[in-house]
Amino acid sequence: MKNSIKTVILSVAATAIAAPVMAQDLTFWSWRQEDRAVYEDLIAAFEAENPGINIEFEAFEASSYATILSTALAGESGPDLMMVRAYGAFEAVAGADYLMPITQDDVPGLSGMNANAVAAQTLRADEQIYGVPFASQTMLVIYNRGIYDQLGLEEPETWDELMANAQAIEDAGMFAFANGTATAWQNETIVSALASSTIGSEFFADVVAGTTDFTDPRFVAGLERVQEISAHFPDGFTGLDYPSSQQLFVSELAAMFAGGSFEIANFRNQNPDLDLGVFPAPGTSADDPALVGVFFDGGYAANATTEHPEAARQFLAFTATADFGQVFANELGNITPIAGVTLNDPIFNEVAQLNQSSVPYIMLTNFRYEEPSGSVLLQAEVQKMLAGETTPEGAAQAVTDGIATYYAPFQD
Repeated sequence: MKNSIKTVILSVAATAIAAPVMAQDLTFWSWRQEDRAVYEDLIAAFEAENPGINIEFEAFEASSYATILSTALAGESGPDLMMVRAYGAFEAVAGADYLMPITQDDVPGLSGMNANAVAAQTLRADEQIYGVPFASQTMLVIYNRGIYDQLGLEEPETWDELMANAQAIEDAGMFAFANGTATAWQNETIVSALASSTIGSEFFADVVAGTTDFTDPRFVAGLERVQEISAHFPDGFTGLDYPSSQQLFVSELAAMFAGGSFEIANFRNQNPDLDLGVFPAPGTSADDPALVGVFFDGGYAANATTEHPEAARQFLAFTATADFGQVFANELGNITPIAGVTLNDPIFNEVAQLNQSSVPYIMLTNFRYEEPSGSVLLQAEVQKMLAGETTPEGAAQAVTDGIATYYAPFQD
């Protein structure tokens, strides 16, 4: 990490805006307590090239961050700089006029970013950008290469091959998948990770366009696949929570985990000996496009009432540079939307390649702006479906009916 930080210190000067004359003290809030050391090093690199700007990093518990931040901003005591969520959660903050709008002139690095990444930090009401997007997350299957090699298994190219792999793993006395469904949000994740190739990209385009809804046979087929493969989840999986699922995988009692790319760094931290691989859960045929689900995780934003707006913009510009992105990606194990970043880790290079054939993590990207959110509806219905309390068709109908209470295209 030290070499990466030195690179930032040496190269930021080429793009830095002239440093302010008077000392300016800014605060920067985050929900990533575990990333403190890397952020403090990045801040030190920025301060070294911008004398007179001092930034204090403060991290909070992730589960309470949104409440703490909103309360502080409403009371006009919020930070100068902050991490903000994306999509609906982002709009709750940006739509309340708490954030400073930014442009590509303020943050030149925005011009090279994926349009979907920038859209995740753009307020729909005024079409202005309020945050610098910092990471994408990819829903796929993470697997233990050691177990696959031990059993002579290959990455599956068809759904039947995935099912056969799962059976072979169980025949060897291990769990095929570590996933449980007691933690509600995991039910949404497994649909994206396991069913995207079955559902297909055309469905996602159609539902965003409002020409179909979630009762579409393509989406129902995806839910049927999730129901089918749940036979290879651990015994009692409906009572298995998220931390317990993670432990089954990192302890090598299970060979696969349907989840997000954000799991990779955590799995490695818990068990450095793990040899991990990734693949998109396949469709029926090897000719079907292999798709992953993708969303953008959040952004860096500035307080609309900061006393140091120019310094805040200067720091936001820094967070969109290739030097910042290089450290962010390779030290924190994330896929950055910043152009010109080289990923040193082969597995993240592979994830980045898989992202080229992706569909949106649809309930977050498009249906988490109003209540009841698509995420809450899908999570609850999949939980019920896998507990035998509803069918794929029933789950799809309930999701559609809930969204239809506010979404006009579903009301026809």
